[in-house]
Amino acid sequence: MAIQAKELSPQAVEMQGITKRFTQRRRWLIGGPRGKEKRALDDVSLQVESGRITGILGANGSGKSTLIRVLATLLTPDSGTASVFGYDVVSQPGDVRRHINRVSVEASFFKEMSPWENMLYAARLYGSGGQGTRDRVEAMLKRLGLPLDTLDRPMKQLSRGQQQKVAIARSFLTSPSLLLMDEPTTGLDPRSKREVQDLVRSIRRDRAATVLLCTHDLQEAEVLCDRVVVIDQGRVLADGTPPQLIREHGIEHGTLEDAFMRLTGKRLEEDEEKDE
Repeated sequence: MAIQAKELSPQAVEMQGITKRFTQRRRWLIGGPRGKEKRALDDVSLQVESGRITGILGANGSGKSTLIRVLATLLTPDSGTASVFGYDVVSQPGDVRRHINRVSVEASFFKEMSPWENMLYAARLYGSGGQGTRDRVEAMLKRLGLPLDTLDRPMKQLSRGQQQKVAIARSFLTSPSLLLMDEPTTGLDPRSKREVQDLVRSIRRDRAATVLLCTHDLQEAEVLCDRVVVIDQGRVLADGTPPQLIREHGIEHGTLEDAFMRLTGKRLEEDEEKDE
């Protein structure tokens, strides 16, 4: 069962004027410049309603992964405020972490341990892992199309796609109130993508969880998200339902990709420069 957050505020996420800067490293020169400053997030204000699937769309380098890391308490903003279910990400990081889980394209594991051992470790870390956990894990992996004979093999023997499925199952296992998903289906085949999408829908429906989804897949965002936010160069360009954005920024009988192109002048290509 998901941990109850402060009577679950209508707003799962509130960000006001969030700015995050990075210094792009250069080869060190004595007495020379330290590097060029980049604003990964530039005065971002955003609200995410509880119980909804909200997509964050942007090319690599746009700042969407930085936004996720701020909400996950992995990065401290330079200015502005951000809260998760009313808990401040800077002054109350422990409270925030009790209500969230995160899955990214670069999931980390104990590679010598099996998927089951990694999942059990995560469950115990969140205060569960008792009787019935193995059955829950097997049911989750079965829904994701992962053969159960992989459950007790070392993670290092699994393919990248299989490891990503384990990462997704691990994030769902702890029943978070807010699930932060950063490119979760990257590297998965079309069938696996559909299995993950179906599971996301069921988690939202059955557990009233809130999902914040960063994705390169505009078709995925169009069919899965209640609302999408388009960001570019650290700024929010548009915010609305997929049909609204298509109607306001796309072309007649167009798609979300058409709207994204109109707004940013870019395509979502996965081989672009990596996000900060």
